[in-house]
Amino acid sequence: MMNLPNALTVLRVLAVPFIVALLYFPKPSTCAFATLLFLIAILTDLADGFLARKYNQVTNFGKFLDPLADKILIASVLVMLVELGWVQAWVAIIVIVREILVTGLRAIAADKGHVIAADKYGKLKTIMQSVALVPLIYHYPLFGIDTAWLGSMLLFVAVVLTVYSGWNYLYGFYRVWGD
Repeated sequence: MMNLPNALTVLRVLAVPFIVALLYFPKPSTCAFATLLFLIAILTDLADGFLARKYNQVTNFGKFLDPLADKILIASVLVMLVELGWVQAWVAIIVIVREILVTGLRAIAADKGHVIAADKYGKLKTIMQSVALVPLIYHYPLFGIDTAWLGSMLLFVAVVLTVYSGWNYLYGFYRVWGD
């Protein structure tokens, strides 16, 4: 039977096609709704981990799907923003390649009986990416704020954190298993 934290994670994945569909028809109303869905999805990420730990409902399914759901959400939104011309492709490439690389390193480590947990930079990277994507998804001026510019500046910071945290994982992996 599926517990509440895992159900929230599944809902995050199920939100992705709706966010993508809304962004396919960019105008203030669809982008506002896409932003709202993205915010709800991000909040489920906070809630599922909290609930799983608090009520001792951590499962292997949740350990697998939770980080995957984050990657699916972030990567899908970035690809749509590139399609719309709102984010440069190299930014999406850096973020997506880092995620694939770290996932691969974690798989190798797990095969050798080790767990590479998310460090503070990896967590900060995820938070910063999420914060940056909110104004980028909305994209239209709001209360005199150029949300596209704000999102782009925040995304630049997120990319720096993405590269740094990826390097951190690579270095840590090399120190343990490098020959």
